[in-house]
Amino acid sequence: MTLVWTSKAHDDLARLYAFLSKENEKAAARAVRGLVAAPARLMVQPRIGERLDEFEPREVRRILVGRYEMRYEIQQKTIYVLRVWHTREDR
Repeated sequence: MTLVWTSKAHDDLARLYAFLSKENEKAAARAVRGLVAAPARLMVQPRIGERLDEFEPREVRRILVGRYEMRYEIQQKTIYVLRVWHTREDR
């Protein structure tokens, strides 16, 4: 499997870092590092996340990484990280 971060997912990480770093830069960096590392387990078990039926026929799933939701899509041998946000954000 190959892992690809979409531009929106990259933007989400930058937005989260900018928001968190206002209070604590080290904590913001730790949070972003944890989010970047989280999809590694998807390489072994890509279907570990909950499938989101509203995206049928695409195979879009979500995992929780601490207090963050990460949505990803499986297409053949590629996992695309689509979006990342804090669960308290209004989405």
